[in-house]
Amino acid sequence: MKISQKGQKAKPKARVAAAGHSKPTPKRTEFVPANDKAKSAIVAKLVRLSRRARLDYDEFLYVCQQARRKLGLRRPKRQRALPKLLSQTELKKFFKVIEACGDLEHEIMLKLLFYTAVRVSELVQIAVADVDIERSKIFIRRGKGAKDRYILFPRSFRLVLKTHLAAHAHNRFLFESRRFGPYTTRRVQQIVQRYREEAEIADKVHPHLFRHQMLTFLTSRGLSDAQLQLISGHDSKKSLEVYQHLSLARVETGYQAAVADVGV
Repeated sequence: MKISQKGQKAKPKARVAAAGHSKPTPKRTEFVPANDKAKSAIVAKLVRLSRRARLDYDEFLYVCQQARRKLGLRRPKRQRALPKLLSQTELKKFFKVIEACGDLEHEIMLKLLFYTAVRVSELVQIAVADVDIERSKIFIRRGKGAKDRYILFPRSFRLVLKTHLAAHAHNRFLFESRRFGPYTTRRVQQIVQRYREEAEIADKVHPHLFRHQMLTFLTSRGLSDAQLQLISGHDSKKSLEVYQHLSLARVETGYQAAVADVGV
């Protein structure tokens, strides 16, 4: 060890990095975007202020709501994806498979689901007493939004429903399971899936799809939004004024003419 002229030990020199080798890189700290840092700071400050003011849940919620209003913040509208409909070929194939399987009640139930564009939750609750065979309409009690309305079915389907009712004279509901009660919506979903698999349709098929399918078909046949409201039970602010002056009788002609060409 070398001794300096002042009698002190000289500090050892740092080892020189070998040629061709870079210096070791220092450990990188986790990168936090500036925007995230700002949000974290706001959250921390809000927590401190809330604790100092001893806000309970409702008071804190009120503060957040007022802040949102003052900032003019609104929840963005959710973009709803359009349902993917079956092609005419797939639709016909689906119902042909049902016919081939030989369960007549399933065939009648799913065709009525399609023809009427009724919601599956409404379909399973249809009572025998609410079916008007002669007028080709069915009364829906307390549908979505607790609203009553009538739905239409094709005149050509009257004999089918009449025969079904005669064969199940003791039914309280239009369609009943083996337990002598209404089908559940889940059971109808399972039935639809079974026939989708039998028909070898790759796309998703669910009971609500038939509602979209029929309403799209009726639209293509020229029925107006206001007319479709009466059939489907949808609310629409745009056509509310027209809707108030329409009656089911005026819609029926257009519906019956359109559904006669559906091909199912």
